[in-house]
Amino acid sequence: MIAKIKHLLQNNLRNIERIKMIKWSLYGLVALILYLTMLSNIIPESLDVSLYSRADHDIASPITIENKTATEDERSKAAQIDAKYVYRDQVSQSQFDKLNDLFSGIDKVKKNEPEKKTTQEKVSELKSIISVSMSDELSEDTLKPLVEAEPSQISLIKELTLSEVMEVMTDRVSIDNLEQSKSDVEDRLSLTSLPTDQKKAMITVAQQSIVPNYFLDPEQTEQSRQEAIEAVQPVMIREGQIIVEEGAMINREVMEQLRLAGLLDEGFDAVPYVGLALLVLLLTGYLYYFFQDVKSRVRSSNTNLLILVLIYFSTLMVLKLSSLLQGIEVPGIAYIVPAAVGSMLIKMLFNEQLAIASSILFGVCAGVFFNGEISGPMNASLGFYVLMSSLSGVFFLGKRNHRSNILKAGLLVSLINMVAVAILLMLKNGQYSGIELSYHFVFAFLSGFLSSMLTLGLMPFFEAGFRIISTTRLIELSNPNHPLLRKILVETPGTYHHSVMVANLSEAACESIGANGLLARVGAYYHDIGKTKRPHFFIENQMNMENPHDKISPHLSKTIIVSHASDGAEMLRKHRLPKEIVDIAEQHHGTTLLKYFYYKASEQANQPVSEKEFRYPGPKAQTKEAAVVGIADCIEAAVRSMTKPNPETIESLVRKIITERLEDGQFDECDLSLKELDIVAKTILETLNGIFHSRIEYPTEIKKKVTS
Repeated sequence: MIAKIKHLLQNNLRNIERIKMIKWSLYGLVALILYLTMLSNIIPESLDVSLYSRADHDIASPITIENKTATEDERSKAAQIDAKYVYRDQVSQSQFDKLNDLFSGIDKVKKNEPEKKTTQEKVSELKSIISVSMSDELSEDTLKPLVEAEPSQISLIKELTLSEVMEVMTDRVSIDNLEQSKSDVEDRLSLTSLPTDQKKAMITVAQQSIVPNYFLDPEQTEQSRQEAIEAVQPVMIREGQIIVEEGAMINREVMEQLRLAGLLDEGFDAVPYVGLALLVLLLTGYLYYFFQDVKSRVRSSNTNLLILVLIYFSTLMVLKLSSLLQGIEVPGIAYIVPAAVGSMLIKMLFNEQLAIASSILFGVCAGVFFNGEISGPMNASLGFYVLMSSLSGVFFLGKRNHRSNILKAGLLVSLINMVAVAILLMLKNGQYSGIELSYHFVFAFLSGFLSSMLTLGLMPFFEAGFRIISTTRLIELSNPNHPLLRKILVETPGTYHHSVMVANLSEAACESIGANGLLARVGAYYHDIGKTKRPHFFIENQMNMENPHDKISPHLSKTIIVSHASDGAEMLRKHRLPKEIVDIAEQHHGTTLLKYFYYKASEQANQPVSEKEFRYPGPKAQTKEAAVVGIADCIEAAVRSMTKPNPETIESLVRKIITERLEDGQFDECDLSLKELDIVAKTILETLNGIFHSRIEYPTEIKKKVTS
């Protein structure tokens, strides 16, 4: 009854491990931790300032934003350009042609029997000859002196008029300077010695011939205006730009810049909080999908996910508290942050892939935590530093995470930290004194040392508090000087040898299918610890003695044999060994049938006996490691009992044992596939063939055989 209750409780605990609601709650807890730890770093800074007051300190912009009002002002100024004009020489040529037509008409009128025509008739004839525009522009009073003038006078008038008009019209004549040009022509022509009426007519003709030839070009003017507007660069308030210096007056322009930078208290602004929420969702989603793809205990165990959450919380708090040191005015104090502690813990307690993924998360969060000395939301330099430090902690721990390697890894992390600081300082190209550089590098070196110290200090908490199994813990448990292993060796040497053989088979088989080979090896060392309670009831410990089972009933023998699994699990729990080791000891037989005693009981009763009475109570193997140890345990015992093992008989036996266990449903509760079972069989065969290889007879042995 007690065994059934215990079995029921264990099943309930295993079910809790896989409840999705708990898993989603833990992911929600990760998101909440990320949000709350970064919240104080993204709350917008608000200033209590008033117009025309004095700034009590330098105020820098936390963001880069366009000052649209200033940009529009600059564009309005740029649009105020001079109008664009175009010179049209065809207008000048047209006026020259009109003048030539006029004087040609005068000559023609004078040659057509001038003595028979009156002046009025000559003027009328002239008006009919010249162009309509010229005829309309020149009155009869202007034309009369010209048709009455002597040929020499006409020649002089023509020469002077054409010369003046040509001189003026070859230059740019706009509407604005038209009257001035006509006045200048009048002044020059007034100096001639012609009669007054002819001089006046000449001036009138010249002035009428002067027209604008330099006109406003609307298209070019508009194009130039647009080009000037487009050439104006947006007026930006740059991140980190000093908006107002200490002691300067805050005028309306400065107030507008402070408003644009979001530094004025203008009510609640939800945008930064929404942005942080999106960042947290992105990071949490990234972790979730990564955990689903990577092979780790986090995917299937809520307890392991909780451990990871606690590591995240601890690491983020360390980063957060370290960021508060920025308030101390010591150069490079921020580099003392023990950045690698989280990644080193995850590498030792889980695996390298999870540690690398978590390093990226720590780098992003550190960029937000350490934004106190910059105006933007993220400090890229410290984010890079934390990322490099975390990754170096992962890589330098190596494959076998001995505790002694943690200090060595911490030293190497310190060196990488110093390199990262050197990179950052050189990229900034700043001028640093020798003392400042010393501070930077000393703090970077201390960071790696502190990371290793914190890792060593926190490891026992996670291992003891959750009884989790780490590579370091497994290596410690595999030490032959462990009290329980010494107990097996001293009290049950046969069982000890059997356990070592099972360990060799299990480790190779687990590694071949991607399972934890080291866990399988250590679990195999302890899987038969329960036999130390009644050692002589197990055949491997019966040396030169009678088999006690020959004198007791099959039911009692069954009880003794079956109890070694539960007894062993109880002993392991009492000594606080990790749950994974306890599970292997308890599950390695599953619910298999003790065939020998079952058939013996059936023979004595002269009727079939219920199989349930002669089966192990279970549970069945829940993990690949427990299943493989169970297979190796059965195979090793069976092969050891063979008189003349050879590769063929061994293979037949191995295949038979695995097939029987498969058909008996012993692998129903673990995720071993048929393909993996085949790989396990092949690997175990390779190992066994290496152990039971054909022995070569040496000459001395051959000689003994001949003489005998």
